[in-house]
This record gives sequence, structure tokens and C-alpha cells, in this order.
Amino acid sequence: MHVDWAQAPMYNTIMGVAAGAGLLLLASLIGDLQKGKSPNARGYAIAFATLGVILGATGLDMTLKWPLAPIGTPFANIIFGEPSLAFGVFLLAAAFYFWRNEERLSALKGEKLQEDIARAFGPMSVFVLGMGLALFAIAVAGEYFVLFAAPPQEPLSGYFADQPRIEATFISLLFALAGLGAVLFPSYLRHFSAGTTSVMRFSWWVSGLFFFLFSALNYFTHIGLVLHTM
Repeated sequence: MHVDWAQAPMYNTIMGVAAGAGLLLLASLIGDLQKGKSPNARGYAIAFATLGVILGATGLDMTLKWPLAPIGTPFANIIFGEPSLAFGVFLLAAAFYFWRNEERLSALKGEKLQEDIARAFGPMSVFVLGMGLALFAIAVAGEYFVLFAAPPQEPLSGYFADQPRIEATFISLLFALAGLGAVLFPSYLRHFSAGTTSVMRFSWWVSGLFFFLFSALNYFTHIGLVLHTM
């Protein structure tokens, strides 16, 4: 297997780390709100802006240019590029909100704080719901078409190349979990019920953690893949 990597830029490594970190931060923020605590607005604004720029820039490039097409995986541009772009823009909007309202949010607690956030992000929740359904569709496609399997030339992950359903199921479950949190987001903003909040927070925490760790590991496995296919 030979790949002309100069014609096939691949950066879903940093996209995965940033997406995982974003999901973990959202789970942390929801935990603060669930406890009635005022969030560290400036800290979240800086973190969301940083991750939003990374995901927005790489997601937009992958969505518009389809950089993975030359290596025979054009579907990956839909799977990684478009959700990353959507998540990046959402995080940038959240960063703007927390930065602009730092002082006011620091004085709010409990129900008043929740009401303010619900009023600000309520309209956006329609798009979040749509992307949650899209993540479900990606999860079903990953399992149905047995996607995400690493080639045998990739270290570690390539050991399961002859059993592609293992990685297909694992990654599909992560997309489904992230999608579950997104689908619950509108209901969360309407009611802030303990059950919905806990499920949404758990789904984003688990999916975020595994996206974060798996993508960090891919810095080794993808370097190995490039070296083995130059």
C-alpha cells in the first residue's frame, strides 16, 4: 500500500482531541450548573474559543475541500469534517456568550443562572438537535457499512484489521453517545430535570473522554501509518 500523503492531508488527530476536550468541558459546565454554581465564565470562554477555532478551521477545510478523498475515504470528510465544523461554531458562540456576560453570570446562581443560559442557547438548540440526529445517522452508517477500521499498516489499531467490526462498533458507539447528549440538549434547556441532565452529562463525559484518549493515541498510530505507506 502506497499513499501520496502530500496530496492527502489528514488531521483528524487534532480534531478528535479538540472535540473530546470540548465534550469534556461541556460535561464539566453542566455539572457546575447542576450544582447551582456560577461557572468560571472567563475560563470557559477562553477554552471554548481555543477549541472552536481549531474545530471550525479544520472542519471547514475538510468540509469544503475534501482532503481525505485522495486516499479512498471521502466519506470521512462527512463523518469528521461536518460535525467538527458545527461543533466548532457552537463553541465559538458559547465563548462569545461567556466572555461578554462574565460579570453578570458570576452574580447569578441556581434557577436564575439556568434561565439565562436557556434564553441564550434556546434558539441554537434546534441546530444542536439536528446535529445530534446526524451523529446517530453516522453511528448507524459506521456499524452498517463497517467503517472506521484501520488498515493493517497502522500500528496498534491495524492489529484488528481482519476484524473490522470491532473498531466500527467502538467508534460508532462514541458517535451515538455524543449524539444522545445533543438530542437531549433542547429538553435540558426547557426543564433542567435531574434525569435529563445526568444522562446528557454522562453521554458527553464518556464520549469526550474516549474521543480525547483515542485521538491522542492516533498521534502515534497515524505517524506509523504514514511511515509504513510512504
